[in-house]
Amino acid sequence: MSAEPEVAAPHGPHGPGGPLDGFTVGVTAARRADELATLLTRRGAAVLHAPALRIVPLADDSELLAATRELITKAPDTVVATTAIGFRGWVEAADGWGIGDALLKTLKGVELLARGPKVKGAVRAAGLTERWSPSSESMAEVLDRLLAEGVAGRRIAIQLHGEPLPGFVEALRAGGAEIVGVPVYRWLPPQDPAPLDRLLDATVSRGLDALTFTSAPAAASLLNRAEERGMLAELLLALRDDVLTACVGPVTALPLQARGVHTLAPERFRLGPLVQLLCAELPSRARVLPLAGRRVEIRGHAVLVDGALRPVPPAGMALLRTLARRPGWVVSRAELLRALPGSGTDEHAVETAMARLRTALGAPRVIQTVVKRGYRLALDPAADAKYADDAD
Repeated sequence: MSAEPEVAAPHGPHGPGGPLDGFTVGVTAARRADELATLLTRRGAAVLHAPALRIVPLADDSELLAATRELITKAPDTVVATTAIGFRGWVEAADGWGIGDALLKTLKGVELLARGPKVKGAVRAAGLTERWSPSSESMAEVLDRLLAEGVAGRRIAIQLHGEPLPGFVEALRAGGAEIVGVPVYRWLPPQDPAPLDRLLDATVSRGLDALTFTSAPAAASLLNRAEERGMLAELLLALRDDVLTACVGPVTALPLQARGVHTLAPERFRLGPLVQLLCAELPSRARVLPLAGRRVEIRGHAVLVDGALRPVPPAGMALLRTLARRPGWVVSRAELLRALPGSGTDEHAVETAMARLRTALGAPRVIQTVVKRGYRLALDPAADAKYADDAD
C-alpha cells in the first residue's frame, strides 16, 4: 500500500459516488491495514497508510518463548486468554518450538478463562475447555470474577496482545496475586519511520480529514514519534480542532484521551463499524453552500457540485476554503495569497490558482471576480440574506 495519498474519484466525476468521496483518511494499523484500507477506498476515500508500529514475529520472539517455558516448568493456577488471534498464535508458536504438546498439557490442568465468544472458540479449537467466559467480552467482568474468588497467593498468567489493560494487572497484584505476562504479538516502533513522518506531516498540515487507530500501542507510537520530532503540540492541536480521530474502541483511545484529544468509536469494536462511523461523521462535517444555482459541498480534497465529485488541487482547496469562511463577501487578492501553500508575494499566483479552481469545479460561475477588489462566492440570493444576518 502506498505511503502517499492518492486523490481520485473512484466512480468518475459524473457517476454516483461513495459517502467518503473527496475525503482523505489516515490508517496507522500494522495488522489488517489492507482490510481497513479496502473498506475505506470502496466507499470513496483516499487512504494514507503508515504503520505506527511493527509486530515482532512470534517465531522470533524470545520473550514469548521464555514465558512459555516458564509456565510449562511451573504451571500457573489460572490463565486468562484475551484475544482469539493471540491465543492461536501462541499455541502455533509453541508447536514451532517443539513444546506445543507440553503447553497444551499445562493449560488442560489449570483454570482457563476466555474473554468472550471468539476467544472461547480459539480455546476449543486447540482441544481445550474454558472454565468460564463472560458474554460481555469485558475484561472488567473477568477482573470482578477473579477478585470475587480471591486471588491472594494465586499465580495468574495473562495472555497479552499489545493492548494495555488499565488497572487489571494492578488490581490483581493488589489482591495478592503473582502475575505472569505472556507477551503475544509484541509491538515495536517501525524500523523505517519515514512513512509515519509523512503521515504526521499530513495530519499537522490538515492534509487528512480523519485519522484511524486500531490499537492503543499505535496511538502511543504516533504520539511518541511526534514528540521526538518536536511537533507534539502541533499534532495535538490538529487532532483536537480539525482532524477527526476515530478509534476502534475505548481502550485504543486511552493514549489520545490522556492528551486531551476527543475521539469517536463505534458501538461495536470492529473495523466495519469503524468505517461506517466515518461514513456518517465526515460528510456531516462538510460545508454545503448554494452557489450560482448549484449545490456545492466542500470536502477534504474535492468538491461535490450537484452531487458530482470534482477533485481540486491543494492550492484551489485553500482558496475555496478561504472564500467559504465568509460566503458572498469579497476576499482580497492579498488575503487569498496568504492562504496559498508556500505563498510568495506575486498576486498573479492567485489568478493562476483561481483559474485552475474554476476549471476543476466545472462551474466557473460559482466564483465571481470583483474588479480591483478580489473574489467572492456567488451565493444564491436567499442564502445571501441568511449569511448577511449571521454576520451582524
